Amino acid sequence: MATQTTETIPSSESIQDEKKGPIFKEIDADEAVNEATEIESACMNCFKTGVTRLLLTKIPFFKEVVLMSFKCEFCGFENNEIQSASEIQKKGVHIKLEVKSSGDLNRRVVRSDYTLVKIPEVELEIPSQSQKGEITTVEGIIDRTIRGLSQDQDKRRIEHPDAAAAIDAYIERLNDLKALKTNFTLELDDISGNSFVENPLAPAHDPNCKTTHFTRTKEQDELLGLYDANEVQEGEKKILKEDKPLLKPIPEGEWTLEDLHGEVLQFQTLCPECRSPCETNMKLTKIPHFKEVVIMATVCDVCGCKTNEVKSGGGIEDKGTRFEVRIDSKEDLTRDVLKSETCNLLIPELDCEVGPSALGGRFTTVEGILTAMKDQIEGNDVMFQDSTDEAFKNRFKGFIEKFEKILSLEMPATLVLDDPAGNSYVQSLSDTEEADAKLQVTKYERSYEQNEELGLNDIKTENYEEQ
Repeated sequence: MATQTTETIPSSESIQDEKKGPIFKEIDADEAVNEATEIESACMNCFKTGVTRLLLTKIPFFKEVVLMSFKCEFCGFENNEIQSASEIQKKGVHIKLEVKSSGDLNRRVVRSDYTLVKIPEVELEIPSQSQKGEITTVEGIIDRTIRGLSQDQDKRRIEHPDAAAAIDAYIERLNDLKALKTNFTLELDDISGNSFVENPLAPAHDPNCKTTHFTRTKEQDELLGLYDANEVQEGEKKILKEDKPLLKPIPEGEWTLEDLHGEVLQFQTLCPECRSPCETNMKLTKIPHFKEVVIMATVCDVCGCKTNEVKSGGGIEDKGTRFEVRIDSKEDLTRDVLKSETCNLLIPELDCEVGPSALGGRFTTVEGILTAMKDQIEGNDVMFQDSTDEAFKNRFKGFIEKFEKILSLEMPATLVLDDPAGNSYVQSLSDTEEADAKLQVTKYERSYEQNEELGLNDIKTENYEEQ
């Protein structure tokens, strides 16, 4: 049921009243009353003024939500609703899971409102925005579908026996999937990028699940409420009937490249950990023997979180690049590393693989990359099973101990950076421009799938003005 109010949800800044602190806090019964925001709104039952209470909070292992509760003192009408407030990711996500065992049926699945669910073997398709986002399992998705199809079947068998028989036959096919009489495939397409399927082998690679990220189309961005700056400008012109765009071009010659290299730009953002308002510093710099990059650093005054991110200042290279770094001395840990947002990380000795979107782009050292991988694996609760699972606890404990041995140089290891875009870099300890003995650099031709993920297959570089 939709919220029976006519108010507009206030912005995060107005809710906070300029107080520093996390916007979305963990659920706490003692503090919930004090943190709730009350606003007057019209009752859609008697059209008198009632009160809506808003609470911005976080559901453990899930995401940020806005809890809304409306009550009218005149007619007694009440209405409660929950709305997602999770951040839209930079890219959409496509997840393909091969379900082959009961363990696969029990995998946890996090899906957002914008997730399209498919099971091709039974021609099942659940459109995006047809159901609310939820935390469930693979079996739970099938169960919910069966419950929906079973509604009013008794009445349907009397009034429309042919349709009821067809639905019963389809429900039987879904029950066969639950009984694993045949293997099947579960596909999730989420344009918001907020869906996830549990990896029961974590932190090891999951052989039955493949996750790919894709760039949204213009129509998909608009469905999420994201618009191009030029469209916003055009909208401003139409509304104001005058030329007042939000973004204005800089006159030629007023801002030179040298000025940009020496300038540190700042813009408002939210802390990635506690979601408190903070500032991000951005600077264009050049890495010796490599190329120009944009470095962004964020420091949160509330929780002390420090992050840095790197964006390539150039285009995609003609070939992909693979770096293999042998780690067995202090010098190896101090190498400078530029990891782009298209670069995969792999440690063969641990059978550990981290996708490009996990750590984002960053400029750090080998030690910094290893520490970031370890911290993210330890802190990402949604990746793992229940903490009461002793087998998992022992496996995970052993994995972290091996990671710590690598960082303390008690165990030699190899760090592999595989970047299809060729925008990553690892410092060579050699006096020449050639790689040293512990660093192996390989250039390779990208596959069709890699070009597709980078959006290169649809690029036309010759006669592009023609249709």
